[in-house]
Amino acid sequence: MTDYKDKLGGLADKLKKDTPKTPIQEVHPIKQSATVKEDEAQLNVWIPKALLKRLKSYGVEYDTSLKDISIDALKFFLDAKLKKSI
Repeated sequence: MTDYKDKLGGLADKLKKDTPKTPIQEVHPIKQSATVKEDEAQLNVWIPKALLKRLKSYGVEYDTSLKDISIDALKFFLDAKLKKSI
């Protein structure tokens, strides 16, 4: 029991004498993309579950987000509609 107390006492003395070594953290700036972002607005829509499932499957297969798929689909739809009306 005395040996245990001596070890604990030695540890306490060692902790008091040694200053803790604080690791230095490196900070790297975030690389900005060259593309200019457009202002965004939120759009909430209700779609059939089967269509949502297809969207998610496509996103996983082609490694793209639902947001990007939706934007591309809306642009394609509107461009097609405008070409028809002209």
